[in-house]
Amino acid sequence: MTRESIVGPDGGEIVRLGPATVRILEDGATTGHRLGIGEITVAPHSSGPPQHRHARHDEGFYVVSGTARFTIGATVHDAPAGTLAMIPPGAPHTFANPGDEPLVLLNTFTPDLYVQYFRDLRELADSGSDSGPGSGGAPLAADAVARVMSRYATEVSDSYADE
Repeated sequence: MTRESIVGPDGGEIVRLGPATVRILEDGATTGHRLGIGEITVAPHSSGPPQHRHARHDEGFYVVSGTARFTIGATVHDAPAGTLAMIPPGAPHTFANPGDEPLVLLNTFTPDLYVQYFRDLRELADSGSDSGPGSGGAPLAADAVARVMSRYATEVSDSYADE
């Protein structure tokens, strides 16, 4: 039987990736891999990943604090705290923090496929870092990020899958 999971404010697995920190709150172990949840904190005036689309999972973003800038295809949405963005498979998307304060997002993955993506990026960042494990190292090259994305049915793209 799977036991419940309660993650306190200082709990979770931390993944530092340049200007972003991901705190994995649910890696799918409690939910039978139906759902993964992370908290993403993005430094002010920082971009996110290259625009990409997923083939096998839905992704949700709830803006906890700050303002997110979501780019979905060619459309840009500035989303203040309290906004929910749901991204179905096949929809190209990215996010950024255009503001002067940290951006905090609650990020969901259904199923939990993408949780391991963050761990893989951490490993890649740490392998090129002089700062030691968990430091996040230098910003990752876009082609390296794209190769990691491809492991999780995700590709860099700014167009919809059905276009």
